[in-house]
Amino acid sequence: MQVDFGRTSDDYARHRAGFPEAFFERLLREGIFHPGQRVLDVGAGTGTLARGLAKRGGEVTALDLSESMVESARRLSAEEGLSIDFRVAPAERTGLPSESFGLVTAGTCWHWFDRAAAAREAYRVLTPGGRLVIAHFDWLPLPGNIVQVVHTLIDTFNPSQVAPYVEFGHDAGVYPRWFQDVAMAGFTGLESFTFDSAVHYSREAWRGRVRASAKVGPVLSPDEVARFDAAHAKLLDGRFPDAPFAVPHRVFALVATR
Repeated sequence: MQVDFGRTSDDYARHRAGFPEAFFERLLREGIFHPGQRVLDVGAGTGTLARGLAKRGGEVTALDLSESMVESARRLSAEEGLSIDFRVAPAERTGLPSESFGLVTAGTCWHWFDRAAAAREAYRVLTPGGRLVIAHFDWLPLPGNIVQVVHTLIDTFNPSQVAPYVEFGHDAGVYPRWFQDVAMAGFTGLESFTFDSAVHYSREAWRGRVRASAKVGPVLSPDEVARFDAAHAKLLDGRFPDAPFAVPHRVFALVATR
């Protein structure tokens, strides 16, 4: 499916939750990331992961294919007084020097890449002993919860397209195929961790978050998005009238060493 997150960069920037504090604390505690480290964040989107690392002292370069997403990322970074080198470039061909980063990160984006090429490129730009972290922060569709009900609504507006991340494990929030991706590129010392965390959304923020999901704003026409949003509002009135909504999410991270 032809997905352009740039079409929904405003909603994405305002409403898609970034990784929780506990994720960054884990990277610091386990020595995967440290202040002063040179970090490359690929598929950066609006820069939530890049900003989290820069706030903690990382020297961050961040790449995304979408100019509008990069523009949103630059604006949000400037508002927080952060210095991040944002560039428009693909994860598979960064154009950056070999062995120049101690950490490469990919936050909730690996499924959109040519994964074998992205893994090889990450290996190339990392210093020996450097780490690749492929991380996800996914909402969890559980029986009868707000995520599952919204998934059903999305399918009524976009029934013919299956987002590629679903086949890789998105609904469970774990991604076993990524292990093979990085091993084939030469990475060793593979480790992973996962934990759950609830995100609280106001009614407005939840509607914006859903508009920014892969099968809505990035693929539907503006008129279709407006019709979907109206139907979503009606569904919330009937099924989930009480906000804020506590939406279950799962953090998954694969850590691989060059």
